Amino acid sequence: MPDERRAFENQHAGAVREMFATIAARYDLLNHLLSCNTDRGWRRAVARKLHDSIPPGSARILDVACGTGDLSLTLFEIIGARVLGIDFCRPMLEIAARKSLDITFVEGDALGLPFIDGSFDGLTIAFGLRNLSSVERGLREFYRVLKPGGRIVVLEFSRPVIPGFRLLFQFYFQKVVPFVGGLVSGSKGAYQYLPDSVTRFPDQATLASLLSEMGFRDVSYQNLTGGIAAVHFGRRPN
Repeated sequence: MPDERRAFENQHAGAVREMFATIAARYDLLNHLLSCNTDRGWRRAVARKLHDSIPPGSARILDVACGTGDLSLTLFEIIGARVLGIDFCRPMLEIAARKSLDITFVEGDALGLPFIDGSFDGLTIAFGLRNLSSVERGLREFYRVLKPGGRIVVLEFSRPVIPGFRLLFQFYFQKVVPFVGGLVSGSKGAYQYLPDSVTRFPDQATLASLLSEMGFRDVSYQNLTGGIAAVHFGRRPN
């Protein structure tokens, strides 16, 4: 990797890690508040989809960019598999670890996962893919650590598909979210980053194409809440 690219990725990762460390204490509260608790249903949709496609019993699931562990907990509760959560922000992981003794939480980077090839039956990432300095490198890592036939489920903010609703949501997302998020968390910059990062992120169809380009098969997606968020699915070929 060229030195300039590595320097950019290290700088980006450091800035994102520091940002999430700053808001960790208020992160769960604001997730539920700003989404009117819709985020809980979105996470359940991820768990139900994975539940239908991975082998029962001793399946292993990796929850990447697990943050404070809400999706990891939902996966454990709905699927009953062995769940491991990984994140590179220690204050977020400390909160996650206090929520459950049944899930292992480890500190690590999504662009260099500390696992051997073919370690997991399922892999999830919720609202974390757009934070990576290289989405492509992240997807390649996810592909690597999945077993042949393993499933990936990506939950991410996306583009509302209803025209009138889209305009209303854009106002809320770009004006209300930074104001309320900044007021409650004490970091307006973190909640201004949220709509900015979503604007730069690929839309539903583009992300589906990218998953296919990275080698995943049976790629599809499902819009949630009119396209505010979308769940993307894929399979590592056998």
